[in-house]
Amino acid sequence: MPREDKIILDANEFARSLIAANPMRDGEDEKKYIKRQLLLYLEALLLIQDFNDLEETRFDVAKSEQRNQILQKIIEHRYH
Repeated sequence: MPREDKIILDANEFARSLIAANPMRDGEDEKKYIKRQLLLYLEALLLIQDFNDLEETRFDVAKSEQRNQILQKIIEHRYH
């Protein structure tokens, strides 16, 4: 898999955008709203970290598979 196919998200930017799009609910007091925003922000950070880790792992696996294919072709060429 080419490196340019790898997707890495900015966790802080994503989390800030998410809470910006999450308005205060009718009748919600400020303390509850702030707690809800903080929870949403922290959950978004953790999810994006998980996504980025998964993307990095996927890239490493693809790179490893590609290396193994190249080695296999070298071995086949050398011994056939």
